Amino acid sequence: MEKRIGLIGAMPEEIALFLEEMELETQEEIAGTTFFQGQWADATVVVCQSGVGKVNAAVCTQTMIRQFAVEAVLFTGVAGALDPSLDIGDIVISTACQQHDIDAGPLGYSPGVLPFQSVSVFKADPRWVRLAEAAAEKWTESQVITGKVLSGDQFIADPEQVRQLRETFDGACVEMEGAAVAHVCHLNGIPFVVIRSMSDRADHTADVNFTEFVAASARRSNAIVRAMLRQRGKDRE
Repeated sequence: MEKRIGLIGAMPEEIALFLEEMELETQEEIAGTTFFQGQWADATVVVCQSGVGKVNAAVCTQTMIRQFAVEAVLFTGVAGALDPSLDIGDIVISTACQQHDIDAGPLGYSPGVLPFQSVSVFKADPRWVRLAEAAAEKWTESQVITGKVLSGDQFIADPEQVRQLRETFDGACVEMEGAAVAHVCHLNGIPFVVIRSMSDRADHTADVNFTEFVAASARRSNAIVRAMLRQRGKDRE
């Protein structure tokens, strides 16, 4: 049986197009999250809305892996830009993910380092990164870069925080879920990639730009993921 691809977004708008376009076969609620399984873009997919934040993202990712045996997890949505070269609408494809709000300094650990664990920076799967990069460059006129995605349970809207995150972690963008997805995938040995469209610059304009650009970002991400899955199918033929 063909293994499934997991598609996750944090907000309803980020998975709405997947649900509209997929041929739904089953849906099941587990731990407060509904998982939609069906056919889309020449692939068997499982789609869910994780909810906002690292705990929600981790729970739904683990459920996807254990209950639906997904072979890879793709997380799409919006983020705030940290790289000064990025503008609204540009795309960041994760080379790695890290939690920026972990700080065990009193125990002798640097910010972002998980105590008593060997890995704190979780690397995305190179094959899926390449598929994402090729699809993004084909299906959007916006700038596409690869880089580190930072995650934390806070909405960043302060230029000083932006500067600190960029300097401390060399992050390309910041959001609230990707590193949790990456962490769970790492523990389970499952490939992942995070694809983020810049809805704001993670500064004082974030509350205005965020709501304005979510829908456009979702359409952009939908086109990219569709192209990725179809190319994956061709590569397997």
